[in-house]
Amino acid sequence: MNNQPPWLNWARTLQALAQTGLTYAGNPFDRERYQKLYEVAVEMFALHTGETPATIENWFAVQPGYATPKVDVRGACFRDGKVLLVRERSDGGWCLPGGWADVGDVPSEATVREVREEAGFECVACKVIGVFDANRGGEPFSAFHAFKIIFLCDITGGAADPDYEILAVDFFARDDIPVLSSNRTSAAQLAECFAHLDDPARPTAFD
Repeated sequence: MNNQPPWLNWARTLQALAQTGLTYAGNPFDRERYQKLYEVAVEMFALHTGETPATIENWFAVQPGYATPKVDVRGACFRDGKVLLVRERSDGGWCLPGGWADVGDVPSEATVREVREEAGFECVACKVIGVFDANRGGEPFSAFHAFKIIFLCDITGGAADPDYEILAVDFFARDDIPVLSSNRTSAAQLAECFAHLDDPARPTAFD
């Protein structure tokens, strides 16, 4: 179910239409119309987030060309029944190690790299736990639509060693989960990870 505020869906839709239109439109009158849509999207985001229009425009400039969802990859690593989480410096919340996939990445390899860089552990991606709409239920709201792929991973080596974006690295039992960075890892997604730990034959979840 889409539990986002209506303005966010409207603003994202306007921004995507404007971005794609400005990329392909050759007619100057069409470009003028798409530019107006772009400005309305900026105004909507600025009004509801409290950010300046200049900041919103910087967000939009990160993803030029045809508007498509971004891809977030996460690794669910377990040890003695506890899940590996990292504490984000940006908001102080905990989440599965991961981040945006880079252009040219193989999804599983991107996940292994993120676990190593953020948490310090070497791992192998074993199966896809789920493919989720990353914009459902997390806070703060993101300007971009994104998909989230979570892999079940086996730890093969390494030790806790947080990078500069991470405050701490630790393992948590399912009944002792700390405050989450919910736009990175939601409680429902974490519950799905534990369900796959309990049942290795559980099918991949998807939205």
